[in-house]
Amino acid sequence: MTFATTASPTHTNFKIRADILDLKSSLIQWRRDFHRFPELGFKEKRTANAIAEKLTAWGIPHQTGIAQTGIVATIAGTKKGGNKVLAIRADMDALPIQEENIISYKSQIDGLMHACGHDGHTAIALGTAKYLWEHRADFSGTVKIIFQPAEEGPGGAKPMIEAGVLENPKVDAVIGLHLWNNLPLGTVGVRSGALMAATEYFYCKIMERGGHGALPHQTIDSILVAAQVVNTIHSIVSRNVSPLESAVISIGEFHAGSATNIIADSAMISGTVRFFNPEVGAKLVLRLEEAIAGVCAAHGASYELDYTKLYPPVINDYAIAELVRSVAETVIETPAGIVPECQTMGGEDVSFFLEAVAGCYFFLGSANPDKGLAYPHHHPRFNFDETVLATGVEIFARCVEKFLG
Repeated sequence: MTFATTASPTHTNFKIRADILDLKSSLIQWRRDFHRFPELGFKEKRTANAIAEKLTAWGIPHQTGIAQTGIVATIAGTKKGGNKVLAIRADMDALPIQEENIISYKSQIDGLMHACGHDGHTAIALGTAKYLWEHRADFSGTVKIIFQPAEEGPGGAKPMIEAGVLENPKVDAVIGLHLWNNLPLGTVGVRSGALMAATEYFYCKIMERGGHGALPHQTIDSILVAAQVVNTIHSIVSRNVSPLESAVISIGEFHAGSATNIIADSAMISGTVRFFNPEVGAKLVLRLEEAIAGVCAAHGASYELDYTKLYPPVINDYAIAELVRSVAETVIETPAGIVPECQTMGGEDVSFFLEAVAGCYFFLGSANPDKGLAYPHHHPRFNFDETVLATGVEIFARCVEKFLG
């Protein structure tokens, strides 16, 4: 097994074996192809076909059409030893964003863009599959590589689990990565416990009696009520959650009214609730409705509340997180390359996999300001340093060898 040390434009050193460095041009080519043709959740037909074609050409056993567009590749090691099973998960979907990058591989689909790095995740998973298939003698047991649809919503992880991707053979642990422009190239964000927050949404319609703007005493002003609801909601976290806990409630929409001299008879507000601790989450849901009900009652208004629990928090298993951390330290030879304080209130449906089996989801730093590659996720100019693709394959390969070795 031959290793080479490569240097990025930011002088970050990576210890990557020669066989994986040989995949570098292919990784970039695959990623750019996915980037040119982004697809929304459960519509990733072209992406899935491209993945399946490559797996077939390489001779890797796989199943297609799982949870509509999902794929699972299964690679059995030939080394004598144990029979454990490790899953690697990668998401495939894009976002409804118009790309503003001026690049040769710019999105060719109007209004759609890979603005979160899932094209890179898919390329890394493909490269890992190819490498592991060609080096089956380096590990025992089995690797399942899961190409998942619809992470951005409404969520493809749960349907894939319900379809049995963690069974036959039964998965013992799962790992996954997210290219992360909140960290610079040459770093890995990995920690045990809570990494990402639960993702929940609410939609509230406040209704009563509208009327003429000159005669407010004849109305119950829905805009006034909704405005007070917003102010009350924004006090929930600061006065109901311990300062040592993390939680946030944000209002994202406020719609009401149709004319300057008409008091609206209804107003709609919506927002998101994020937290790490499920006990905190239960309290937030309760206090949210109490706040809405209380303000509405004080004004004689009525309301309808629709609350959606989308994804649970991403909670990493201690032992698997330690596995990833120990591997990352051998790959990234950079001072302070491992970043344990990497929590985010962003959410991810990989949480369903981590609820089902022990696992670790980690961040792979991908920002390179020297190249202008530091725009945040979901920005129309999001892009990342493609040097990181080979690094992702190397980390996955070493995790397989250490877990199944």
